[in-house]
Amino acid sequence: METRELLKKVRQVEIKTRGMVNHLFSGEYHSVFKGRGMEFSEVREYQVGDDIRTIDWNVSARCNHPFVKVFEEERELTVMLIVDLSRSGQFGTGRQLKNEIAVEICALLAFSAIKNNDKVGLILFTDRIEKIVPAKKGRSHILRIIRELLSVSAEGVGTNIKGALEYFNHVNKKRTIAFLISDFLDTGYDRTLRIIGKKHDVIAVEIADPREAQLPSVGLVKFKDAETNQERFIDTDNKMIRQEFTRYWQEREANRRNLFMRSKIDAISIRIDRPYIRPIVDFFKLRERRL
Repeated sequence: METRELLKKVRQVEIKTRGMVNHLFSGEYHSVFKGRGMEFSEVREYQVGDDIRTIDWNVSARCNHPFVKVFEEERELTVMLIVDLSRSGQFGTGRQLKNEIAVEICALLAFSAIKNNDKVGLILFTDRIEKIVPAKKGRSHILRIIRELLSVSAEGVGTNIKGALEYFNHVNKKRTIAFLISDFLDTGYDRTLRIIGKKHDVIAVEIADPREAQLPSVGLVKFKDAETNQERFIDTDNKMIRQEFTRYWQEREANRRNLFMRSKIDAISIRIDRPYIRPIVDFFKLRERRL
């Protein structure tokens, strides 16, 4: 992608996603993702109705008048976007590919975070770590994240969620909000996810194309695995084959959801044939009600 074209695309993503943040979230992000605690701000004179437990007795004694301590929420948080760049993301039977939807979701979450004065970082992965952008604040930083998402050329082709989670945990010692954005066409990360979910606030964002779970009846078709390059002919007119294919994907989805539940991981399910904003808004509202 040429520089002019890249900058134009970055601007398009910014305009679309910032508009959503300003008009749809209206404070849900702040209420859902709390700060780490309360920190001392100042002392002021006691006022009727103040909690007597906040009285600063040392200051009150010196001034011969009651003063109370004022605390503020320690608001600043760190948000990490952990994004799957494997080749299975280069698939889509709608208007956009899975990885194109992922870019917009990242931008949406990033602009929500900086609006609340939080830092945002980025980890791009395939079967290896492809790119790291350290967490910072500011609009220019978010535009850099969008540029990296749009322009990065991945060296790997497969998916290693376990490795990405281990790297994230290694470089983030303090509790962090982590959005794991993937189609989750991988295995072997169960234990790692459960361990990391106890330390960090992990939200899985599943991006799927409904065609992946259902075969149309269109005769003999050659399928190719985007990550392994394995090829196979399938007779899609065979009803039993289509039913088995659907059952396989349903079992994968059920197992993944059970894993998220056991790991106490929240999940947002995105289908690329439907607007992605509704599941995200529903997630914020549901989580807010749980608080």
